[in-house]
Amino acid sequence: MHPSLLQDAGCPKEIPHNEKLLSLKYESLDYDNSENQLFLEEERRMSFLGFKCLEISRWVICGLIGFLTGLIACCIDIAVENLAGVKYFVVKQNIEKFTEVGGLSISLILWAVLNAAFVMVGAVIVAFFEPGAAGSGIPQIKCYLNGVKIPRVVRLKTLVVKVCGVICSVAGGLAVGKEGPMIHSGAVVAAGVSQGRSTSLKKDFKIFEYFRRDTEKRDFVSAGAAAGVSAAFGAPVGGVLFSLEEGASFWNQMLTWRIFFASMISTFTLNFFLSIYNKKPGDLSSPGLINFGRFESDVSVCLLLCGLLGALFNILNYWLTIFRIRYVHQPCLQVMEAMLVAAVTATVSFAMIYFSNDCQPLGPDQSEDYPLQLFCADGEYNSMATAFFNTPERSVRSLFHNPPGSYNPLTLSLFTLTYFFLACWTYGLTVSAGVFIPSLLIGAAWGRLFGILLASITPDGSIWADPGKYALIGAAAQLGGIVRMTLSLTVIMVEATGNVTYGLPIMLVLLTAKIVGDYFVEGLYDIHIKLQSVPFLHLEAPATSHWLTAREVMSAPVTCFNRIEKVGTIVDVLSNTSTNHNGFPVVVPVAMGKVCGLILRSQLIVLLKHKVFVELARSRLTQRKLQLKDFRDAYPRFPPIQSIHISQDERECMMDLTEFMNPTPYTVPQETSLPRVFKLFRALGLRHLVVVDSENRVSYCVH
Repeated sequence: MHPSLLQDAGCPKEIPHNEKLLSLKYESLDYDNSENQLFLEEERRMSFLGFKCLEISRWVICGLIGFLTGLIACCIDIAVENLAGVKYFVVKQNIEKFTEVGGLSISLILWAVLNAAFVMVGAVIVAFFEPGAAGSGIPQIKCYLNGVKIPRVVRLKTLVVKVCGVICSVAGGLAVGKEGPMIHSGAVVAAGVSQGRSTSLKKDFKIFEYFRRDTEKRDFVSAGAAAGVSAAFGAPVGGVLFSLEEGASFWNQMLTWRIFFASMISTFTLNFFLSIYNKKPGDLSSPGLINFGRFESDVSVCLLLCGLLGALFNILNYWLTIFRIRYVHQPCLQVMEAMLVAAVTATVSFAMIYFSNDCQPLGPDQSEDYPLQLFCADGEYNSMATAFFNTPERSVRSLFHNPPGSYNPLTLSLFTLTYFFLACWTYGLTVSAGVFIPSLLIGAAWGRLFGILLASITPDGSIWADPGKYALIGAAAQLGGIVRMTLSLTVIMVEATGNVTYGLPIMLVLLTAKIVGDYFVEGLYDIHIKLQSVPFLHLEAPATSHWLTAREVMSAPVTCFNRIEKVGTIVDVLSNTSTNHNGFPVVVPVAMGKVCGLILRSQLIVLLKHKVFVELARSRLTQRKLQLKDFRDAYPRFPPIQSIHISQDERECMMDLTEFMNPTPYTVPQETSLPRVFKLFRALGLRHLVVVDSENRVSYCVH
């Protein structure tokens, strides 16, 4: 945000961490197109057919985004299932062997070592090679779509580490899911495909060059995030609503159908390749219509619980993250912590299974992939192992679909309690991991427990719905209480289950979870955005800002340039690290400094690099005229001013900014209220806003 110009004064050093302050390492994105002479000339030369071709290109890009995102999701899914399958098979064989002869401690050590080994690989590549791949990536993508340039968030290296890291995290038995990283992966794919080149690989395919600007890339990243949701849950409409509700700060109506198209392609690609692999897609659907019985009338009993548990999870994770920021910031310590959590998770899981006496008959209705008999009789399996000795996604499906009587209340109570704290401890580790599936699993456990207790306290338990339906509602409530999603999560759950009957109770619990949770603390993603000190613009200006005006919050003095400026002056201003501005008002000196345009740092860098000086233009009549392509080729990694050599003679030259500046920048009077300024930034995606006086002069402008 550029508050006089609203101009962002910077400092050479990063301030000490304080979640109530903003970090200096973040820059804004230029979501406002610079409509200079070059841009307008190109637009005017383009025919109607040219604009149609651009629109077709946008659809083609969205199709490619959906296809590649679905393909990546398929690879993650298959890799996780295979690695986890091998691990659980080896541990299961070992447990069965030592159950008979004694020495189950060896099985525990084997399980803990395998978990720690997988997680160590995932943590090492994140901590030492690409820290930007840590976590789910959803807060970072949310910030990117809000207009904040998060370093390395959409790099190819981030994508590779993200995919490999989440495979290791889930296969390592952590209380994490792969759905959040899928969303981040889709966003990275979109950012790369839409540019028609890879800056990391230094490979330019010479396609989609028109879209090499922040405005276009933002729209495609929104489509990539939606495609990631669609691939994760099989919910194309939910993906679109997720981008609208949770991701995009700026929405284009024309964008809706393209995003939906990308989501559909993503879902189709995932299902197609998984069917070739003979694997069922990872949705939550159950066949047939559901008879809720008295479910809808009594679901209000658990509404308060869902928001409270979500708020408790967020509060605990907040203080844990503060501790990590202060004391666990070295890569070696981060890897050690991740391995410790993996080993503790295996130990706790083993202890819960070992001491559990909840034995259930292994009938045709059970769908356990790795049933553990342990100390149960022949033909029976340990019910606690169904929850712990599995990938989180399979555990969720078991809680949803297993018939009544598959779990006793004590098993579900102990599992809910232990997994709640394990998931809270795990989120925020330096590994690629999401919180969607762990939240669903916690909610499914206490939701099923709630359903069992309802049936047990009434004489005729058959009047209540199946416990699996309460598990579904509990899962939605817990996830909603943590991330505070409402409309999009309702549609995601309805699409994932394949039954619109769930819509009303799901919406009811999600709305209540958000209201109750917001009373205590913000959503998890907003908490982590604040902890990273990101200058995130929320929907509304602060409630106490109405008596402030633009003059009182703008930064001054403002660094301005003349329409025809000396090259040495430009170089000195750009080299000044104490005022690391990214936009400069252009004024007319003879008109008492009246504003006539706005020029960006990135544009000045390109002009200096190509030495577009007035004297050279006069002496070299054959000099090539600078085109928009020169600016697009330099995007997004513009060279630093220190890398451009300007001789002493060239410093005395003059540069004419008329052709390259934006002659119609957004301006506001000094007395404009802060909420009005905020709305302009938020709604238009501005990076710079010039504050002028009554005679259209830039306020407090100095040279």
